[in-house]
Amino acid sequence: MSSVLVTGANKGLGLETARQLVQAGHTVWLGSRDAARGEEAASSVGARFVQLDVTSDESVASAAKVVGSLDVLVNNAGIAPEWTESGVVGAGELTADLMRETFEVNLFGIVRVLHAFLPLLERSSAPVVVNVSSRLASLATASEGSGYPGVAYPVSKAAVNMVTVQYAKAFPAMRINAVEPGFTATDLNRGTGRQTVSEGAAIIVKMAQIGPDGPTGGYFDAQGTLPW
Repeated sequence: MSSVLVTGANKGLGLETARQLVQAGHTVWLGSRDAARGEEAASSVGARFVQLDVTSDESVASAAKVVGSLDVLVNNAGIAPEWTESGVVGAGELTADLMRETFEVNLFGIVRVLHAFLPLLERSSAPVVVNVSSRLASLATASEGSGYPGVAYPVSKAAVNMVTVQYAKAFPAMRINAVEPGFTATDLNRGTGRQTVSEGAAIIVKMAQIGPDGPTGGYFDAQGTLPW
């Protein structure tokens, strides 16, 4: 069985992903910025806790030392500050600060974690990276008119898709893919999602367990390949 790290995993999709992977027999490190919440969450699903703030170089480097060896990295940590109590911040109200805040976690956080954990993954016999993206990242879907008014979150996830492709090309021995869990009811969307965390985590868990002959550089949901 594999050693797995899930970032942003003290609740929601991350916690459910950790739970399912533990049940599948893997050793799972549950990464959380908040130590108290993370330790409680890890204990609840039988995972190991590691303090990990994806916005901090020092925190991520320290986490890599604690984990020590790794086969699978699930980059799940994400935010959507454009979701407010009064609605979604659209193009007319978008600020550079909001875009920067979103990218700091959703994109730069992934790059920061990859940079620290790539040496560990390269020592694995079957390294896998799963980047949690969104259907809103699809340029094809956006051009057809998805109806979603926000800008910062979709743009950050579109960048995650490109990062996925570029890293997959750079590390052909690894299986590196982006996944769309679906519109899942979590704190990210204030519980408005249409499916459960169990349903949403299924594609993450599936792609976290692919073998060396599995796809790489792809973009998937539960039904299969998504258009870029």
